[in-house]
Amino acid sequence: MRKFQSGRSLSSEPQHKSSASSLKSRVPKGLLFCSAGLLALLASSILPARAQTVPHPLDGLTAPEYWTSYEVLKASGKVNSKTRYTLVQLQEPPKEEVLAWKPGLSIRRQSRVVVKQGPQTFEAIVDLGTKKLSSWNEVKGIQPNMPFEEEMDSGVDEAVKANPEWQAAMRRRGYTDFDTVHCGGYGTGYFATPEEQGRRLLRVECQDSRGVWEGWGRPLEGLVVMWDANERKVLRVIDSGAVPVPQAPANFDLASVGALRAMPTPITVQQPLGPSFNLSGQTVNWQKWNFHFRIDRRVGLVVTNVGYEDGGKLRSILYEGSLSEMFVPYMDPSEGWYAKSFFDAGEFADGFSSSLEPGEDCPENAVYFEQVYANFKGIPQLRPRAACLFEQAAGDIAWRHEGNMVESRKGRSLVLRTIGVFGNYDYVFDWIFRQDGTIQVRVGATGLDEVKGVKSRTAADDHDGKSDMYGRFIAENIVGVNHDHYFSYRLDFDVDGAANSFVRDQLSVQRLPSSSPRKSLWVAEPLTAKTEQQAKLHMSMEQPEIWRVVNPNVKSPLGYPVGYELMPTEGAMSLMVPEDYPQQRAGFIDYQLWVTPYRDNERYAAGDYPMQSKGGDGLPSWTKANRGIENTDIVLWYTLGFHHVPHSEDWPVMPAMWHGFELRPVNFFAHNPALDLPK
Repeated sequence: MRKFQSGRSLSSEPQHKSSASSLKSRVPKGLLFCSAGLLALLASSILPARAQTVPHPLDGLTAPEYWTSYEVLKASGKVNSKTRYTLVQLQEPPKEEVLAWKPGLSIRRQSRVVVKQGPQTFEAIVDLGTKKLSSWNEVKGIQPNMPFEEEMDSGVDEAVKANPEWQAAMRRRGYTDFDTVHCGGYGTGYFATPEEQGRRLLRVECQDSRGVWEGWGRPLEGLVVMWDANERKVLRVIDSGAVPVPQAPANFDLASVGALRAMPTPITVQQPLGPSFNLSGQTVNWQKWNFHFRIDRRVGLVVTNVGYEDGGKLRSILYEGSLSEMFVPYMDPSEGWYAKSFFDAGEFADGFSSSLEPGEDCPENAVYFEQVYANFKGIPQLRPRAACLFEQAAGDIAWRHEGNMVESRKGRSLVLRTIGVFGNYDYVFDWIFRQDGTIQVRVGATGLDEVKGVKSRTAADDHDGKSDMYGRFIAENIVGVNHDHYFSYRLDFDVDGAANSFVRDQLSVQRLPSSSPRKSLWVAEPLTAKTEQQAKLHMSMEQPEIWRVVNPNVKSPLGYPVGYELMPTEGAMSLMVPEDYPQQRAGFIDYQLWVTPYRDNERYAAGDYPMQSKGGDGLPSWTKANRGIENTDIVLWYTLGFHHVPHSEDWPVMPAMWHGFELRPVNFFAHNPALDLPK
């Protein structure tokens, strides 16, 4: 759902206050009476990025390290003033080095830089310790990701509006003044046309922001411009007919909403003694949990080295977990819509830097973390409040039973949150740690529907049914087009060590003999997947399964292999046919679950470069080898998804829709790990 438009601009980079001057505004009111020592502790927790220290090998790159990457490439003579840096990331050290690392030991630090040099793309590895260029390789036959800054850099808006054909099409729509019109582009995908070959293409569409804060609700439907982003020129203008520009109210700021409902009575979240988690850099310790995290520009939160203390021993569960890819295909075959099939993470790789609103995006007791990243020119930028961490109770019951007496314990969870913004959609990403050893992963989809301007005012006026054939009216002259959302997660399990197996507990019907009063029941029959092909799975209500990662070498006190279950809460199967190009390019959605042996270069479900990819990259390609996955280091790839038929409640801004899954212990503990919660 990513289309560049006037809602974001390079001039909107935040103004950065000093740590001392901004601290007071970040501390909940209930903490203002705390001691100076506690405030100092909070300051070090809230602002770890400013310290620019690297206490952990999986910490994100610091500003000095981004500068080192920039200077090393400049000194190499391989880049120049026209070079653009589409992505700069931490190049993770080898897994065995990270697992062997202890505080105080030296750390291998490298950056991976994707360099766009005209039409050529290069991958560079910079050794940040020696300040040397370790490798420089051209990557042929691909298109690198396209961050928002590329549109600004290429001048597509000005060039399109200067095009005579486009101007003529606009005059046919009654426009002679283009000052409030903004034109922005999105990737064309791939449909095997001659025009696509060897070009970096954008499909450019325009919006009129007159009278509204954003132009999403004012599309200039029926007008598409094909733009060559390398040559920076218009290839052709496609005018399929003028459609009235919608005029439905589209603003949702306080001044525009109208009368507000009565303010409810306050619910105050206060922790006057400070949070009960401990921070060491970006390593978190809370209620027997210990984990590390960083914010990646492409995939957002990367949670690593996740373990749980049990009997005085920190037991490993997850080496690394993160989003891997997002895919959002729209279901309209018209000229302006058929190509809209977005890989929001991989095609853009710049969505995870939204600043969180204190008290709104995160509660009053949240602690915030800043993000450092490199812009399109390789220069480090600082984004405040890019992630937050907070405890919540929310009325959860950890466990309860009433017998001769009532024994009940209230639960508490720890939430790590970030928000990614991809054009019209805002996604809230949570990693939630519970006291009973469960990890909940969830996504909240909010923001705006991508909408189509239509001639009919409402469904009642759509007498031939053409206006809402591929969606639903959500406002006057506005149809929200049907689409799907898919989120692929990469989960590198290390359950009590790296040697793990994947087990499918198949729940099968068992018929009983006629002598039994019962005629049927079900039994759980475990099947250990030995190869990748045996672990490519669909969710099924008719043939249910329980999916577990186990360590066959470590047994529970009762003799079972220790393990963790991946428990889906919802999912969606793709309804596109196999020969459809978007389906081929997003082959990871063929199955809800894949299991692969760990490889450090297999990180993205749709491949490293989904921009204009031809299909088959990522999981479909890797699993062709049908590698062994038994009693070895394995990675689970789970895709949650949902179909979205828009409706009027989506307008002018969507209520958050939540979806997710859980990772739950299965015979990992000797008993309920939350049994020791205080009353």
